[in-house]
Formats: sequence, C-alpha cells, structure tokens
Amino acid sequence: MQTNFVISLGNKSLVPIISFSATSPSLASLQSPYFFQAAQSASFQVKAISAIVQAFGWREVVPIYVDDQFGESLIPYLTDALQEINTRVPYLSVISASATDDHIDEELYKLIMTMQTRVFIVHMTMSLGSRVLARAKEIGMMSEGYVWIMTDTMTTLWTSIDASAIDSLQGILGVRSYVPKSKKLQNFEVRWKRKFQQDNPNITNAELNIFGLWAYDATFALALAVEKAGTANLGFNKTNNSGSGATDLETLGVSQNGPQLIQELSKTNFTGLSGDFHFVKGQLQSSVFEIVNIIGTGERNVGFWTPKNGLVRNLDLTNTSINSTSKPKLGPIIWPGDTNSVPIGWEIPTNGKKLRIGVPVKDGFTEFVGVEWDPISKKAISTKGYCIDIFDAVMAKMPYGVPYEYVPFATPDGKAIGTYNDLIDQVYYGNYDAVVGDLTIVANRSVFVDFTLPYTESGVTMVVPIRDTKKKNAWTFLKPLTWDLWVTSACFFAFIGFVVWFLEHRINEDFRGPPAHQVGTSLWFSFSTMVFAHRERVVNNLARVVVIIWCFVVLILTQSYTASLSSLLTVEQLQPAVTDITDLLKRKESIGFVNSSFVKEILLELKFEEFQLKSYQSLEELYELFTKGSANGGISAAVDEIPYMKLFLAKYCGKYTMVETSYKTDGFGFVFPKDSPLVPDVSRAVLNVTQSDKLMEQIQNKWFYNETVCPELDPSTSSHSIGLESFGGLFLIAGVASLSAVIIFAAMFLYEQRHVLFNSETPMWRRIRTMSRIFDQRDFSSHTYGKSEFGNRSGNVSVQSIGVAGDSPNTNPRPSTSSYSNQTEPDIEFLVDQGRASENGDLTPSGVASPRRHSTELGNKNEPRE
Repeated sequence: MQTNFVISLGNKSLVPIISFSATSPSLASLQSPYFFQAAQSASFQVKAISAIVQAFGWREVVPIYVDDQFGESLIPYLTDALQEINTRVPYLSVISASATDDHIDEELYKLIMTMQTRVFIVHMTMSLGSRVLARAKEIGMMSEGYVWIMTDTMTTLWTSIDASAIDSLQGILGVRSYVPKSKKLQNFEVRWKRKFQQDNPNITNAELNIFGLWAYDATFALALAVEKAGTANLGFNKTNNSGSGATDLETLGVSQNGPQLIQELSKTNFTGLSGDFHFVKGQLQSSVFEIVNIIGTGERNVGFWTPKNGLVRNLDLTNTSINSTSKPKLGPIIWPGDTNSVPIGWEIPTNGKKLRIGVPVKDGFTEFVGVEWDPISKKAISTKGYCIDIFDAVMAKMPYGVPYEYVPFATPDGKAIGTYNDLIDQVYYGNYDAVVGDLTIVANRSVFVDFTLPYTESGVTMVVPIRDTKKKNAWTFLKPLTWDLWVTSACFFAFIGFVVWFLEHRINEDFRGPPAHQVGTSLWFSFSTMVFAHRERVVNNLARVVVIIWCFVVLILTQSYTASLSSLLTVEQLQPAVTDITDLLKRKESIGFVNSSFVKEILLELKFEEFQLKSYQSLEELYELFTKGSANGGISAAVDEIPYMKLFLAKYCGKYTMVETSYKTDGFGFVFPKDSPLVPDVSRAVLNVTQSDKLMEQIQNKWFYNETVCPELDPSTSSHSIGLESFGGLFLIAGVASLSAVIIFAAMFLYEQRHVLFNSETPMWRRIRTMSRIFDQRDFSSHTYGKSEFGNRSGNVSVQSIGVAGDSPNTNPRPSTSSYSNQTEPDIEFLVDQGRASENGDLTPSGVASPRRHSTELGNKNEPRE
C-alpha cells in the first residue's frame, strides 16, 4: 500500500519514483510512467523454480505463502509456470503474517496428514518463513523424502536470522538473483564494510546483499540521468490549490525537470555492482538466477538458471551459456534428512488410511475379477482373479510400500451398482483412490482419469462360428494342382517325350517304325513315367540323363499331388462363417457383447439396431447364444476384447474362431486419479511384471489354462491348390537339361555329317533334305546294332564313311535294280571298303565287295522302313 501511495504522488508531481526493494509483480500493472522498479520482479524467478521441479520430475507442488499482497502477487505466476510443465498444484497453503505457532502447526499437519505431496515452495518474509520452517522441523517435515524450496527474498536474507533457527533450514534449496563477481564489486564491498564497521562497531560479519547493490545502482542511475538532463530546471511549479483549506498534498508543485529525467532514466544502460542495469518500461530486466543448497551454517552453489539456457551446472560469465554440456543438470544436493537420494516428491498420507482400490462386481468372467460375498455380514470375503494377482505383483515391485485395500463396487447384497464407466467415475469424484479390474483403456475414459500402461493384449476382436467349406464333386481330383501347373506339366510330358525320341530313334528300335507309331511311343514313354511303368530301353547316355532328371521331377510332382488330394478329401476346410462385421449389419443378424462393456457403444456407432444387440455375462451364456443362432434369438457373432474371446475359445474347442476387427484399444489398465504421482511408478512396475515371463506364466496358468487348450484356427493354413511357383525350379532344371542334351546331340550329328552339310557343289535345300533323311535312318555305327544284328557274322559290318561324289566319268556306277529303281539323289552314294557289306548284306565269294558296285541309297523312298 505504501508503494502505491508513493507512486501516486510521483504521478501527480511528475517526479520519478525509484524503488530498489519492491519486488511485487502487481506493481507492473499500475503502468505508471514515473515509477521505476530498480529491483527484479518476483515473477522472474518462477521460471527457475519450475525448471527445478521439472528437472527432478515432481508432479505435484504445494506453495506455502504469506496472506498479504507480497505473498498473493506471486502465486498466479507460479501456478501458471507449474502448469506449463504439467505439474499440479493441488492445494495452496496460506499462513497469516500474525499466525501463532499453533496455527502454523495446524496448517502443516493438514499437509502431511491429508495430502501425498512432499514438495513445498515457501514464499514469505524471512521472519515468518523462519518460524514456519522451524515448526516444520519440529513436527518431522524436514526428514528424508521432503523437498523445500525458498523464493528469492528468503534465500537472500536467510543469513540474517538467528543461529538457532538456521538448523531448521538444512537441505533446503533456494533461488536468488545472481550477482557476478567483479573487481569493482570487491573494492566496493571493502569500502562498505570499513564504513559499516565504523558506524556499527558492535555488529560483526555484516554482508551486503542484493538489495543494497540495487540501491547503489539505482542511485548511480539517477545521478547519470540528472547529469544528462541538466540542473537548470530543478524547481517546482506551484499549483492553483493554494487556499487556506488545501492540504499539504494538494499544494504539491509539479516538477519542471521531471519529464526529462524520465527520458534519461529509461535510456540508462550500464554494468553496475549487481550486473547489467537497464529498464524496460520502468522494470529492471531479468538476469541469471543462482540455485543454492543450505548446508550447516553456509550454502553451496549447485547451479544456475538463465533465460536462454535454463538450468546449467556452470556459468560462463562472458556470455552466460552452457559450458559444453548437452543436458541441463545441477550439482550434488544434500536433501532434508541429510541424504543424497532425490526425493520422489510424494508419499502416502500419514493419517493411517489405506488406498481404497475399487473393483467391479459381476456374475461372469470371474477369471479376471471375482468377489466372494458374505450375505450375512454383507461384506466381501475375498477378492481374487487374474487382474487382482497382476495388481498385487505390481505393488510388490514398487520401490516403496503402498498400503491398499480392495473395495467392491457393490450394493450391500453384493450386486453391482453400475457399469464400468460408473466405477471409473468414482475415481474422478474421489470416492476411490484407484480401480483394478478388466478395465479397457479407451480415449473417452482417459479424459477424466489416468491409466497405467496396459498389462494385457490390446484390441477388440470378433468371434464367429466356423464351417466346413469343402465342396465335393466329380472334378475334385483336379483341385490339388492349379490350371497353370496342369498345363505346364502336360507340355513338359510332351516335350520330354520328344527329347527322348530325338536322342534315341537312330539307335533304338523301340523308337522306330511308322510316324504315328513313333509319336505314340514317345508320348507313351513320357506319360508312363508318372507311374514309373515305362518299359522301353534307353541306350543313349544323354537320354538317360534327361530321363533320370525327369523321373525325379515326376516323383516330386506325384507325391505333392497325392498329399494335396489326400488333404482335400480327408481334412475339413474350416473357414469363418462371417469375415466382415458389415455383413451382419446388412443381413440384420444379431451380435453379442459382454454386459456393461463399452463395446455396445462401438456397435451402436456402427449403426447396429438395439434389437440386434444381445448381452451376456458368462462363457456359458455366450455359448448358448451361439447355439441358438441369430434366427432363434441367439447371435451370429460376438464382439469383445481379446482376453475375453481367448478365454471363450480355450473352453469351446474347434467350433469358433476370431476374426480381426478394425477397432483398436490399448488393453486392460489400472485406473488412477488425473495426474496422480503413483501412475509413473505403477507403470514402470507393470513393465517389470509383464516382462517377467516366469511370473506371467504362473499367473496365466492359474486362471486361464486349466481348460483344454485348443490350437487357434488359421484359415490361411487350410489346404489350397499347388501352384506353378512351387515347381518352377524343378521344371527349369528339367528344361535346361533336356535342351542341353538336344544341343549336344545335334552338334555331334552335324559334326559327323559335315562333309554333307558343307558341300558347296550341292544346293542348300538338297543338303538339308539329305541331312534330314540321314537323321531319320538307323545309325549302324552305334554299338547297339553291332550287338543285335551282326554279332554272329564273320565280319564286323559298319558304315565306314559317307561321301558326296559328283557324276565323275571315272566312277561309272552300276546300281542294282532294287536299290536304284526310284533313286532321287544320284549324287549321294555309300563307298564300302574292302571286307565291308552293303546294306543288303551281299558279299562276294571272296568276301570283298565289288569296287564298282554302289550300296543302297539311304534316301530310297520305296525301301520299307524297319
């Protein structure tokens, strides 16, 4: 009030008012051009305080402040800064400046008995603050686990209190404006102490605080402004209110030099004893804040806060930047209770109460949560289930003890009071401290409460009956293979038959005869390999290689066909009766859901009618609805969370299957009040439990796997036709081997008949025709004919060579009647050496063929083929 009064005088007389001790943020709202706040506003420090709270992860803070303008003016800025870092302020503790010790104790007991928060920010005068801290120590609030933070006023003046009260400040953190060390400051402190000692010889160890430095800098700034504005017009102009009835205030004059002083003060900018000194709209600007830890009778610097860099451990005095640190941090701190362990910032209130854990009450699915009720005492005898065991295991993993008790959400006769949403609302209203059960994490619920991390598999699924889709008909035997594999196999059978004929027909009597016979034999040989019934000899080595590879391909193909056909004829082709929930919507069929589940809201959003929705409370009731079917008052499908549906499938084997839906959830989670400090620690404990395979297996086996375990149906594993892609490699190998054999054989044949092929005297078309006829005839040079036809004769009969001769006059051939009756190629003849037989086997008496006689031409059309 005094400051406001003085400011009003300055406005009236046009005289600058400079304050070096008023730090209230509310003074800035006066917007007086003649008021200069030469002390930093208390609102500047809230950023430093919130940075400390954020660095240690404290989620709740309780401010304790004096009940006056000095205390109240900071609180709006402080709460806003804490909300920016998602830190709650659950309570504002206000203490009167004239409060007695009893009143202080009453307020402090309220904090420790009814609230979880153990982080307190003290903002009051040093005289009242020292009393509050002394009483806090007396009742045990300066022990391990507590956090106390003082604002700048108390941090600046704490050394001025009695030594007996300093003991109650141990472990406290303080925030105050930082004064950079300089030679100018050192010299001034020496002069000031000498002068102070002369004037006050009885006071020792006096220290100059920040307020004294601001006073010196403010005086220096005013002197500079007066010097620049000049001293010519330092007088006052008298006002017209000079009558006998006017008060002294009404007779104040108006300064002639005031406006000039205002301008010069606004432009003042220099480095003073307290650091950079300049005004912006009459306000001394913020600088660096120092964070100290009170230990013993002294203090230790643990870090700094700068407007640009936030929290830093060390400060570069030249540019106020971080010294090569990538993460803000503070130095080691001794906390209340003489411990180095960082307090978690909260604990269960010491009023002897346990956490009230609400649990749902229901008739079915008691594997998750089951409450045994005593109708006589009308109380719960026991609470058990999968969710209960998980929560107990989580609490056992907590880094500290948390007392709790289960409170069923039920009427005195053991009936459920409301839905799951109603149960969650009780946490929001404060009737329960938490809720444990098969509660799904969904978005609309998280608006009012906080969920821990999920501890079950997430998602909503649909369960439908399965049916055998196998259709039996006369063409079932074609289904094992796809059409492209059938066509490819047939083509390869024909191709392999051609390759074997190509390699065998010149040397193997089994592949000779009329054209129709040769085609039939080749196809017969190839297709008979399917059952390995081929009886024709294969004498060519290249053909043997091809047949061996082809038999291997046929073996794999027939075995695969047999296995696939057996599966089609014997294994049920089980498929879901419904694959899309929209099919049920179109057919107006009924669908089931667990009673009181949020799934009903999902189904209504999907445009299902109320008459289509059937609720159930147990596995048996669900099975009964499935048995009836939608046409008889039952259901065609059930939609609910995966844990429920897995439990149902485990009990009723082989009749139903899950079909994935598009609606996703985050699984089951534990419910706590909004911004509860328990949530982070419980979530970490949930991770520890769920990642412990042994522990989770024990709990799951206890509640779920005592039923017969059935393998899950995977429609993708049903028997399907075998495609070409499964045998592409085998066909490739067989094809490459066959083509290679054909190429090698053709190359060998062309090389043997090169004197025919490259005879330039004969036209090309005649040479090609002759080569084709030679290729169609037997190859008597093969060992197969030597053994079968001429093995008992005295001479070895073979075709020595094939020559091409022109109509030379020296040759004078005399063809026989049978051999040349229809000769078409007179230029082609066989020259038989001495001791060789003609094709007819005629020998001279001496066993030598006549040198003038020509053998039978291979191209004779009238000669019957053998």
